[in-house]
Amino acid sequence: MDDTAQTAAIDALRRRMLQLGASAPLAALAGIGPAVAAAPESDARDGRRDFDFYFGRWKVENRRLAKRLAGSDDWIEFEATDECRPILAGLGSVDRYRTDWNGGIEGFALRLYRPHTRQWHVYWASDRDGALEPALIGGFRDGVGVFEGQEAHEGRMLPSRAVWSDIRADSVRWEQALSPDGGRSWETNWVMRMTRLA
Repeated sequence: MDDTAQTAAIDALRRRMLQLGASAPLAALAGIGPAVAAAPESDARDGRRDFDFYFGRWKVENRRLAKRLAGSDDWIEFEATDECRPILAGLGSVDRYRTDWNGGIEGFALRLYRPHTRQWHVYWASDRDGALEPALIGGFRDGVGVFEGQEAHEGRMLPSRAVWSDIRADSVRWEQALSPDGGRSWETNWVMRMTRLA
């Protein structure tokens, strides 16, 4: 699936999740619901094992926009490694992301599943400032994980989205996007393609 088709599929999934009421953060960003809500009674799926596919060590091929929300088509490519392990008896996982790019970066991802809402809260921090960024909240449907929240960009908090897709035993795709207009349009600014290491 090319990037245009991928974006269309993600937007369709996002609209469907809003219709079903399956993701409170999506509804909150659209201004049509509360920031936190219980999962609908009809959705009995327990997603606490959704990230099990990612346990282990990965080679990461990064493609990142040099400047976000500036109409740029200048992409920077670099490699990294990522290692994921479970915590809290399956209700969470942690990653350690490392790259030599741009003087070296070490990042830390924390994912926590909340059974009462059936949603994941995904947090990120790096050695650049040590701050835990606001959570992206969401879940998986039909093999695609969509997580949304807010991210600081040039002094403003903007809608932010991360998507996991193309999930296979030995590879997966992750992308990040920002919206300058309250979620009506999205600019993908970072794509990672992960390949499992032995």
